[in-house]
Amino acid sequence: MAKSEQNEQRMYAMRHSLAHIMATAIQELYPKAKFGIGPVVENGFYYDVDLPENLSPEDLEKIEAKMHEVVKADYPFEHSQMKLEQAIKYFGEKGQTYKLDLLNDLKKHGTTVAKEIDQSQLGIENGAKVDEVGIYTDGPFTDLCRGPHVESTGQVGAFKLMRVSGAYWRGSEKNPQLQRVYGVGFTTKGELDEYLRLLEEATKRDHKVLGPKLELFFFHETAPGMPYWLPNGVTVYNQLIEFWRQEHRARGYQEILSPLLNKKELYVTSGHFAHYWEDMFTTKTGEGEQYGLKAMNCPNAMVVFGSKTRSYRDLPLRLSDTDTLHRNERSGTLNGLLRVREFRQDDAHIFVTEDQIKAEFQRVFEIVERFYSVFGMEYSFRLGTRPEKFMGDPKIWDKAESELKEILAESGREYFVLEGDGAFYGPKIDILMKDVLGRPWQMGTIQLDFQQPLNFELKYTDSDGKEKMPVAIHRVVYGSMERFIGILIEHLAGNFPLWLAPEQVRLAPVNDTKAITEYAEKLRMDMEGAGLRVGVDSSAESVGKKIRAAGMAKVPYTVVVGEKEVMSGQVSPRLRQGHGEFEGELPVGEFVAALQREADGRAQKSVIGGS
Repeated sequence: MAKSEQNEQRMYAMRHSLAHIMATAIQELYPKAKFGIGPVVENGFYYDVDLPENLSPEDLEKIEAKMHEVVKADYPFEHSQMKLEQAIKYFGEKGQTYKLDLLNDLKKHGTTVAKEIDQSQLGIENGAKVDEVGIYTDGPFTDLCRGPHVESTGQVGAFKLMRVSGAYWRGSEKNPQLQRVYGVGFTTKGELDEYLRLLEEATKRDHKVLGPKLELFFFHETAPGMPYWLPNGVTVYNQLIEFWRQEHRARGYQEILSPLLNKKELYVTSGHFAHYWEDMFTTKTGEGEQYGLKAMNCPNAMVVFGSKTRSYRDLPLRLSDTDTLHRNERSGTLNGLLRVREFRQDDAHIFVTEDQIKAEFQRVFEIVERFYSVFGMEYSFRLGTRPEKFMGDPKIWDKAESELKEILAESGREYFVLEGDGAFYGPKIDILMKDVLGRPWQMGTIQLDFQQPLNFELKYTDSDGKEKMPVAIHRVVYGSMERFIGILIEHLAGNFPLWLAPEQVRLAPVNDTKAITEYAEKLRMDMEGAGLRVGVDSSAESVGKKIRAAGMAKVPYTVVVGEKEVMSGQVSPRLRQGHGEFEGELPVGEFVAALQREADGRAQKSVIGGS
């Protein structure tokens, strides 16, 4: 076993053990506590618990202190097997109604028990014959569990309880709401301290705070998960789309628009009705026809391809679009711009012959490199293979997966395989980005599809005069525009490069005398005429406050306008912190030309500052 894999397994066992240690502490402090599930999550663990009172931050401190006592006691984690009927009796006598719910469901349905519950929470192996369950005990606490755990409670490293949130039992609003207590765990205190430092920095960069503060977007209770984009946000949005359009036009893509509301029959043909209909917003007409609000673009792209006779000379046919999409996400999963119900994708569907697949994927990889390098983003790839529920011939899947592995190996980029993570119609390659804090994000995706062209009976005439079926490549680079912007805000801490900044230059007149205000207005008009986005702070505040206000608004350049500037025709631009350094004056024309070069080149830092 590779060392990295061993480390991952050790970390998993440690965090799994911490969940039990937390439950042990809660049971000691709150004897009437009823426990749900307590799995490992990224960087830590949680446990769902039903308590007679709501936990406060002070209560978390008490639980954490009790956890340290459990760790100091160094209880061994003792594993045993218990007959299912015996376990039902045992947990029933203890009043653990949620464990009883799982066990009775397990007795009735076997290992098909609720898909959202990890089988490890029941102490059984997936697909195992159910006549007994696994039990783990540490000191006074006993739980259903498959493991793994560390040998004893004294072997868990550094940890901290972070927060409490609400969570419906088994994810259903019809069930009781429990308190979900989150904690993090690391091998050493140094690793924990570094994580907490990065978390503090991430909090400062939170797009849900910066977005409204910078007047980019906001949410309203009448449209959950559907952002209101303000003028500043629309500027960022449009600049990203325009960059996307320019790059794609230069690479032979043709942009289309298609209906946002489609009959159910479209999704029956595409296969989305069987796999996705319950996640879509749907409606029924007075005539009884069922419609779905578009949640994905691919079925419409198939219709466009099939709308006319196609020849091999038309391929690759690259169709792009940025239509608005809607998905019926659960309210509890909504998270700012990162998980929304209304969004747009920088989508494209490329129709190719089988022998064009490899070359076209390489072209897509070139686009990915172009886009992510502009934002200074490190990225890697993840290959998702055939899921349990899939459409089509397994042999076709095998061929597709083999080709994608070959393409990834030749790309020179880091990648790994996630078995069963493909789309239902074909394998996929996800783009994984790391931001400046080292946090991983899934961004765009590239999917190979042999199934939907077959479903829609798409054909093209080959050079030999015979009809053949094209292969479709689905791909997004940004991914969801909303999600990309949310991540970009946090990646940049709201400090957009000049080409994206809603306000690129702010003029700060020192007073409201006629000569200065007229010159400031002339500067504004000249700069806007040169294609720059310029604001003027005409408030009665001091120059110092105006400069600080521009900094708070994260405007890249601030220009003070006083009598000296009026007389000299030169400016001394102040650069946003972290944007570079500049001392001295330069003619207005030279300043404007430098900004134009910076914006047109989509530079990450100021060209004036020389950084």
